[in-house]
Amino acid sequence: MTKSLDLHDGLKLHFGFDSFKGNQEAVIESLIAGNDTFVLMPTGGGKSLCYQLPSLLMEGTAIVISPLIALMKNQVDAMRSFSEEDGVAHFINSSLTKSAIEQVRRDIVTGKTKLLYVAPESLTKEDNIEFLKQVKISFYAIDEAHCISEWGHDFRPEYRRIRPIINEIGKRPLIALTATATPKVQSDIQKNLGMLDAMVFKSSFNRDNLYYEIRQKKKDVDKDIIRFIKSQSGKSGIVYCLSRKKVEEFAEILRANGVNALAYHAGMDSSVRSQNQDSFLLEKVDVIVATIAFGMGIDKPDVRYVIHYDMPKSLEGYYQETGRAGRDGGEGRCIAFYAYKDLQKLEKFMQNKPLAEQEIGKLLLLETAGYAESSVCRRKSLLHYFGEEYKEENCGNCDNCLNPKKQVEAKDLLSAVIETVIALKEKFKPDYVIDVLLGKETEDILSYQHDELELFGCGQEEDEKTWNTVIRQALIAGYLDKDIENYGILKVTKSGQQFLKKPVSFKIVEDNEFEEEDEETQVKSVGSCAADEQLYNMLKDLRKKIAKKLELPPYVIFQDPSLEAMATTYPVTMDELQNIPGVGAGKAKRYGEEFLKLIKTHCEENEIERPEDLRVKTVANKSKMKVSIIQGIDRKLALDELAESKGLDFSDLLDEIEAIVFSGTKINIDYFLNEIIDEDHIDDIFDYFKEAETDSLEHAYQELGNDYTEEEIRLVRIKFLSEMGN
Repeated sequence: MTKSLDLHDGLKLHFGFDSFKGNQEAVIESLIAGNDTFVLMPTGGGKSLCYQLPSLLMEGTAIVISPLIALMKNQVDAMRSFSEEDGVAHFINSSLTKSAIEQVRRDIVTGKTKLLYVAPESLTKEDNIEFLKQVKISFYAIDEAHCISEWGHDFRPEYRRIRPIINEIGKRPLIALTATATPKVQSDIQKNLGMLDAMVFKSSFNRDNLYYEIRQKKKDVDKDIIRFIKSQSGKSGIVYCLSRKKVEEFAEILRANGVNALAYHAGMDSSVRSQNQDSFLLEKVDVIVATIAFGMGIDKPDVRYVIHYDMPKSLEGYYQETGRAGRDGGEGRCIAFYAYKDLQKLEKFMQNKPLAEQEIGKLLLLETAGYAESSVCRRKSLLHYFGEEYKEENCGNCDNCLNPKKQVEAKDLLSAVIETVIALKEKFKPDYVIDVLLGKETEDILSYQHDELELFGCGQEEDEKTWNTVIRQALIAGYLDKDIENYGILKVTKSGQQFLKKPVSFKIVEDNEFEEEDEETQVKSVGSCAADEQLYNMLKDLRKKIAKKLELPPYVIFQDPSLEAMATTYPVTMDELQNIPGVGAGKAKRYGEEFLKLIKTHCEENEIERPEDLRVKTVANKSKMKVSIIQGIDRKLALDELAESKGLDFSDLLDEIEAIVFSGTKINIDYFLNEIIDEDHIDDIFDYFKEAETDSLEHAYQELGNDYTEEEIRLVRIKFLSEMGN
């Protein structure tokens, strides 16, 4: 009893709180009693206090291993603000000078320092190991412990060396803490740290106040996000993008549209990055556009929305990033924009990684896709992923629960799945089980002779999507489970075996439809997408007339999406015209006058009020990237080398060059084409585009046949558009 009183006294004395939150008190008692302790506590649950308070109450210095320099500094500053003695907390990492490290060591030796933060890289340095051997250590704390696991969303190989180094310095109690760990990640952490017998404390992952929504990512995603942000005027929000380039671009687009926004990513100058972070914390700006580098340890309680411009690589990442909303218990809206092709792109980026890492990455992406496409309660799906059961049928605070789909009986389908998993001796992943159900004669199925199973092909009446839905919802319902050691392999649970003996009603909701927008659908739907169809047709006629006069295909003048945008936002000045996608200064100057005149007359005759509020102002595209690509081409750099030097995939480089050419800048890539493409092929493709009605790659590929690669067609199309249209 006295221990509890001491803890409460210490809590009041050092931190000014009257009571503990959640599991904090039990965790601290476990650590003080000398137990290894594993803590799973979601963002905002108060993890730091679980090692900060015992470090002040126990004899010696606590060693906290933490992955982020910025986070260490925040924590040390916070600890010093609670104490009269500056030396109470220190950090050692690569940012310190030799003399600063000497000062830290003096404070530790004289007993002033109760808490020492070290980066895992610093812990491995021989002189630090030798020094720490002389120190009386109270305990070790491993913060962000999910970094240990290759299955965690932020794997750090150096974290796997922590246990041997602790053994070398001297064993003491160990506390491992993380905000996001699936049962698989937890098992990895405990094994790697040699703490399988640890006391485990898990807090619920449920955040009632967070609203989860997945929206289809369409080509006007910028407009959707800007409209949403403007509806949240004066509130703080974060927009997460996957690439640094997109972060910079989108922050600029937000500013151009009157949103007070700044960028944040690891590639920025550290002083600018800190300045931008502080501006957000001090509410000088409303929105931070960031990569996942932003938010670790950022304690801003009133972030009211988190938007994912791109889906993250894993559900752990998604959960941690959405967890930065509504930490004060108030409103927190979490909206993610999903397109399956974004996940395919992420999978492509993994191709240079070791095979084992690729496999893990693919499985994590599949979980993300499954979550996005599922019509099941978002809360139920997320909590199940983290090994927690959510018993409510409708959470009332996610898109799927607010717009529920009709349920259909799938008792027989579930029986077929369970029987197939058992017939396959519980050794295969969902995609393989589905292939057997559908009767696909894949190489693997034939080599295992699973085509001879009685159940082979028994599910041909349903499609792959339906079987995926059945498996996902059977996992959530507890009839199936995923093997923790060989993650992804399906196992039948006791409930599943009982179900097979005595089936009960099992209702599923069909997955959400996320139609991919390809080039063709964009071209076909363009007429109906334009807000003013009459003007759109008039602009097409004008384009045809100009093209005929210049003996060019119409799309060389302006592409269909550009005309669609003109018929939606009614540009009447040269500046406004240059804000239309695909129209740069060159094209506006060359062809714009007649189009502007037509739009102006149409607006006056029909008394049209131009929708200023709906017009997304784009940023004049003078980005450093584009300028340096043009300079590289002027210097006749091979395009594959140019892509490599910019850290781009070759296909992404072609995207950039196409954007440059579409907006009216003339470039000459003959030097590269003549090196890699046969002269006759260049002529054939060039002649095709002269006659073609559309610049669609798919059409060109069908017409020209298999003798020409997609890359060849794209490269010659760039040459054609540059020479004929610019």
